[in-house]
Amino acid sequence: MPEEGTPHQLTFMAWPTRQIWGRDTSYVRDDIASIAQAVAGFEPVTMLAGEQDVEAAQRACGAEVEVIPIPVEDLWVRDTGPTFVLGAQGIAGVDLNFNGWGGKQAHRKDSRVAEEILGFKHVPRIEAPIVGEGGSIEIDGEGTLMATESSWVNANRNPGKSRDDIEQALKGLFGVNKVIWVKGVKGHDITDYHIDALARFSEPGVVVMSTPPEGGPHDVWKAAYEQARGVLSRTVDARGRRLEIVALPEATNLGDVGEGFLSSYVNYYLCNGGVIFPSFGDKRADRNGAAIVRELHPGREVVQVPIVSLAEGGGGIHCATQQLPKVV
Repeated sequence: MPEEGTPHQLTFMAWPTRQIWGRDTSYVRDDIASIAQAVAGFEPVTMLAGEQDVEAAQRACGAEVEVIPIPVEDLWVRDTGPTFVLGAQGIAGVDLNFNGWGGKQAHRKDSRVAEEILGFKHVPRIEAPIVGEGGSIEIDGEGTLMATESSWVNANRNPGKSRDDIEQALKGLFGVNKVIWVKGVKGHDITDYHIDALARFSEPGVVVMSTPPEGGPHDVWKAAYEQARGVLSRTVDARGRRLEIVALPEATNLGDVGEGFLSSYVNYYLCNGGVIFPSFGDKRADRNGAAIVRELHPGREVVQVPIVSLAEGGGGIHCATQQLPKVV
């Protein structure tokens, strides 16, 4: 699996439905359209939408975004779509058998999204021997993968499978030889705590972590952060390098938001020449986060997109995008 910063052919996204989002649908659609337009400034975007929503999606996203009729339930194409890998025969897509994050949400249509995308692009499909989501892995492109145990070693996805069983499958599917496991949190959010909300590789050997505020509540999220930071500070990657950890402080001055609000800045997206980066309305934290990411990704233009409604749904920009790598 190539790392996210390598060249892309395009970005896939998915149009949210009223079935899932209810009265918040119009607000979330505004966020998704804004992200799509931002990405389209750097590379092509293909938006999946149910037939009944194609026209509305096209109007909202504009002519720069291609909208195609593929049935979806939710917008989280990082999880429902294929994860692309490169090999001797070219490109293929790994279908991780999406099951609604362990049966927590309807997924009759979304469970077929990976297969539908691969058929649309005429890309060979690799059916994984495990169940998971694209947001539950993070790779450096040089043989190292990070993951939370909570979203993989879990009876709601992989009953009867040990961590070793899952690790061997991940190594085979994504071409890595080192898996770094952190504990994560089970049962407190719909994903069982994906790694892409906690820690990302900004480059091989460098991990940027979503960092809770000092003096904040010592809740399950703070404990998971501390455990993960401890693991990452002690381990080495597939090349034997000790990891440099960069703190990316979370937004805290958020006003009246729900308990599930994802204020993590690490859930950003790299596209061709750009970084699509969230803003949450915490002006100081928004500015500080963007400055840190500019330093981590020199030569890329950082474009901030307000995603308050999306974050209320417990996800972010990375969760809502999936790259199709360019075969070079």
